[in-house]
Amino acid sequence: QVQLVESGGGLVQPGGSLRLSCAASVSIFRFYDMGWYRQAPGNQRELVASIGRVGNIRYADSVKGRFTISRDNAKNTVYLQMNSLEPEDTAVYYCNSDPPSRSSWGQGTQVTVSS
Repeated sequence: QVQLVESGGGLVQPGGSLRLSCAASVSIFRFYDMGWYRQAPGNQRELVASIGRVGNIRYADSVKGRFTISRDNAKNTVYLQMNSLEPEDTAVYYCNSDPPSRSSWGQGTQVTVSS
């Protein structure tokens, strides 16, 4: 079982930026496609960005051009750089494999975009 720990969330004003990090517990991380997901109150969890083992990337339409996903296999870490944040981006952000593993959901990190 891979354990995932997200960090980097916080309160930011509209138009601001945050960088999220997700550290995996095991070195086999490099063999997984990884994704960042988010869940806002009252909404289902959704995939916002995914990065494959060889670096192929895809984004949800709502974050294209604003968010950038990357990974460092040597550090077993995946990142999400979020720019031009909007109030609609407010959610708890999680990382997991893509597709997600039910047993690997972490605590997530709260992102709040508000003036």
